[in-house]
Amino acid sequence: MVKIISDSTCDLSPELVERYGISILPLHILLGEEEYEDGKSITPEEIFRWSDEHETTPKTSAPSMETAMELLRPYVENGDECVCFCISESMSTSGNVIRMAAAELEAEQLVTVIDSKNLSTGIGLLVIEAAILAEQGLSAQQITEKIEELRPRVRASFVVDTLVYLYRGGRCGGLAAMLGSALKLHPKIVVEDGVMHSTKKYRGNIRSVVLNYTKDMEADLRRAKPDRVFITHSGCAPEIVEPVRQYLESLGVFAEILETHAGGVVSSHCGPGTLGVLYIV
Repeated sequence: MVKIISDSTCDLSPELVERYGISILPLHILLGEEEYEDGKSITPEEIFRWSDEHETTPKTSAPSMETAMELLRPYVENGDECVCFCISESMSTSGNVIRMAAAELEAEQLVTVIDSKNLSTGIGLLVIEAAILAEQGLSAQQITEKIEELRPRVRASFVVDTLVYLYRGGRCGGLAAMLGSALKLHPKIVVEDGVMHSTKKYRGNIRSVVLNYTKDMEADLRRAKPDRVFITHSGCAPEIVEPVRQYLESLGVFAEILETHAGGVVSSHCGPGTLGVLYIV
């Protein structure tokens, strides 16, 4: 059976990783001189605390080639095909690291790298689809072809509670951040063809904002692939998440409504209180 691997930015919960037999390759997060593995040795809460104390955004970097080789080696030695997912290659060199690791192991024929052109559970949606196809006995080439058909149909977006982290990371100007905070503005960040950009701006308290943001997608949600939808957030309170879940349930579209927490890489750049609804149309 084909082995499915993803870098840690797919933001799948440990339960989903275990359910679908997925292996995770962690990216690195740098807090000053200290280096941590995303999802393994540091939590988003620790990242937020450090970021606020130092008034800066942590640096993130691709996995080490040694770690990638270590993860791939047993499958390569067994002659298994591997399909590996990475965060959008416009955002990280994660995919290239996996390719170099495969070349070092002389396993380019066994290892396929798919640029998700996405982040967070926008990747996770594709990873789960690939794992299901692998369980059905499809080859790496067949899985890749089907995933490439699905990839442009992934809808990944988030609303941000605070503009401070986007400002610290250079994705938002200082004046815009100040005005946004004063006016209680919450931008919708959309991922399209591997690139993040801001679209609509919502105004008000975050609880009403996230619900309005979700309701604005109703037409798309009603024609979504019905298997699953993700609510992915960076530590939102249950009273913020639950109305979104109830609304999605009321549509009667999805077999599964999955709640996951954004990992360290996504949380570093978007900050606490970020929430997204992600699905495939």
